[in-house]
Amino acid sequence: MENHTEVVCFLLLGLPIGVELQIVFFFIVLTIYILTLTANITIITLVNLDQRLQTPMYLLLSQLSIIEIFYTSTIVPKLLSTLLQKNSISFAACFTQQYFYVSLGVTEFFLLGVMAVDRYFAICSPLRYTTIINEKICLQATAACWLAAFLFMSFLVILLSKLPYCGPNKVNHFFCDLAPLLKLSCIDTHMMESVVFFYGCCAILPSFVATIVSYVFIVSTILRTPSQKGRKKAFSTCASHFTVVAILYGTVIFLYVRPAYAFPIEINKFVGVFNTVVTPLLNPLIYCLRNKEVKAAVRKQFGRNVLRNNLLH
Repeated sequence: MENHTEVVCFLLLGLPIGVELQIVFFFIVLTIYILTLTANITIITLVNLDQRLQTPMYLLLSQLSIIEIFYTSTIVPKLLSTLLQKNSISFAACFTQQYFYVSLGVTEFFLLGVMAVDRYFAICSPLRYTTIINEKICLQATAACWLAAFLFMSFLVILLSKLPYCGPNKVNHFFCDLAPLLKLSCIDTHMMESVVFFYGCCAILPSFVATIVSYVFIVSTILRTPSQKGRKKAFSTCASHFTVVAILYGTVIFLYVRPAYAFPIEINKFVGVFNTVVTPLLNPLIYCLRNKEVKAAVRKQFGRNVLRNNLLH
């Protein structure tokens, strides 16, 4: 450290595409971002306005939409600036971005675990569902998800920020991800990599186990249902959640739960774009397109707006 200058800012190298394509990609990402905000705000608004959606499942869905808004907003604005050749990010901003990125990601894992348990009680114990799961329980569970994730990940990010960074300061990514930053530290980071792996396991495994166990019981219960119509209805209520879980775990496992040399960093970057830009848009679309109640709520609110406009004119 005596022979180096401490880093006060980082340079994000961004995506491996030409300058001409960066402008095109800028408008693509911006469009997706606007659609993501619109879709998730629509979900939140519908759940708050429509009485039929005032149920635990939809309250949890609205919380997922809130997470998606903050999650994508943590990454996309800086990604857009890097596409405009504004690659610099201060030391404090870098670790602030990292903190919200990992904390919101862990919150989403925890919430999806809670949603899996909710589906378990709805299908496996339908007669007791309303007494076990209610609005108060949902609010307490979601608050616990947020609090546990943000407290838990704060210690990891503090540890990472306390490492000595004395150059080079070029982060080979479009945001301040964990692995590229660790490579810039001046000291041996093998111990820190073990700590990161431990935190990753603690963050992912509980929700993963809760989801898998819940779906084992759900599938077992559905297969024992004598009515084909009943089986179809039960599968349809779980299909959206299971699709979201598969997408999230698939991308995260590809990015973080494998050897670092398995794929080039360029591939990691584009999978990272899918995870941080595209997935937050897919989640509300998956729930809306496959859910009759959400589509009915959209038609109802749209009809009210049309009627109101006609009366005003």
